[in-house]
Amino acid sequence: MAFEGLSEKLNNAFKRLKNKGKLTEADVKEAMREVRMALLEADVNYKVAKDFTKAVTDRAVGSDVMESLTPGQMVVKIVNEELTALMGGEQVRLNFPSKPPCVIMMCGLQGSGKTTHTAKIAKMLKKQGHRPLVVGCDIYRPAAIDQLRVVAEKAGVSVFEKGTQDPVKTAQEAIKHAKDYGNDIVILDTAGRLHIDETLMGELKRIKDTVGPHEILLVVDSMTGQDAVNVAKSFNDLLEITGVVLTKLDGDTRGGAALSVKSVTGKPIKYAGTGEKLDDLEIFHPDRMASRILGMGDMLTLIEEAEEKLDRKKAEEMAEKITKSQMDFYDLLDQFEQIKKMGPLKGILSRLPGMEKQLQDVDIDDRQLDRIEAIILSMTPEERAKPSVINPSRKRRIAKGSGMKVEDVNRLIKQLEQMQKMIKKVTNKKGKKKYKRLPGLGGPMGSMNGKGGKGGMF
Repeated sequence: MAFEGLSEKLNNAFKRLKNKGKLTEADVKEAMREVRMALLEADVNYKVAKDFTKAVTDRAVGSDVMESLTPGQMVVKIVNEELTALMGGEQVRLNFPSKPPCVIMMCGLQGSGKTTHTAKIAKMLKKQGHRPLVVGCDIYRPAAIDQLRVVAEKAGVSVFEKGTQDPVKTAQEAIKHAKDYGNDIVILDTAGRLHIDETLMGELKRIKDTVGPHEILLVVDSMTGQDAVNVAKSFNDLLEITGVVLTKLDGDTRGGAALSVKSVTGKPIKYAGTGEKLDDLEIFHPDRMASRILGMGDMLTLIEEAEEKLDRKKAEEMAEKITKSQMDFYDLLDQFEQIKKMGPLKGILSRLPGMEKQLQDVDIDDRQLDRIEAIILSMTPEERAKPSVINPSRKRRIAKGSGMKVEDVNRLIKQLEQMQKMIKKVTNKKGKKKYKRLPGLGGPMGSMNGKGGKGGMF
């Protein structure tokens, strides 16, 4: 997961500061040396890391921090603010013209994920009420246009392509087509190369000069670290890009690209790819990313994803059943389907404040949900609706049908009973909440480490 190593090292540095009742200038400088080393190990540009730690030090050695009752927390607050500023300060939206269509030119090296992210952005914009048209301008890579057709179909957006025709002419015709058919956004999927060369940049410059795109988004692979920043600088020098799309932020990336690209190019990160699915795309919020890096979670993004991906009607029905203490295995199955829509469990939990550090050494196996689902799906409709009818012979049949053990079936039934008891504690006889807090993340997922930890399912 992105920034894991950096988050751990930063938190270790700040932990020593928080344990001190009063800070000296030497304490701050020692902590900033550790921060600078952590940034360099995360593949952050050397000058960016040096300027960042200097800015934090200059603010942290002031009287407001030194004389504070909680100087360690004040330093973390300053680091959070400086990290946010380092990544752009605030979200930068797409530049929509007063008269459509808005032309977005996607560029980048071959293999950076340009075609996939063309479809991802188109799908996101479609959800926002736009009518995007994606255009195949890569006539060199074998099957590039075929790939664009496939991902565009999955995204539910239209494709415009003219085979091996000159990409400049195709782009011009696509814009005319968009005006005629009411597409308010045109996204040009241009050609890439294995490295920057004169032929590639010449073609991109011709497209830019001819159609005058409102946005030029550079797609860079964050796994390449500092090389991604160098690529961004080269493209910006030649094309004057308007923004960056960082891909593979869900991978084992050290984070250097996300922290360096704005300072080196002066151009903001506008989107971040967080997975292989077409829905795995986020609008880049510098403040939220800074919170994630510092292990403070990202509740706002989690809430937005929940509102977008979860079924509101099912959630309301579930809430009604909970207040009446009527939860059964059908409801549990529905909950797992909702959770899967949100993506990998570790990604969901990492957005919760304070969970980043706890999850570092935990191997969360998403297949646990599949195992639980297999048990539930091996039950008859009556057994799912009335778990109390499940006797020993039924348990043996369910275990055999799901490929699990009878002990696993017993554990799941017991955990449902525990959830029902917990629900009764948080509701009164009229179905209104009387409890001070919501139940935790226990229940059927247990420890979720797939190693038989205490309370774990398997």
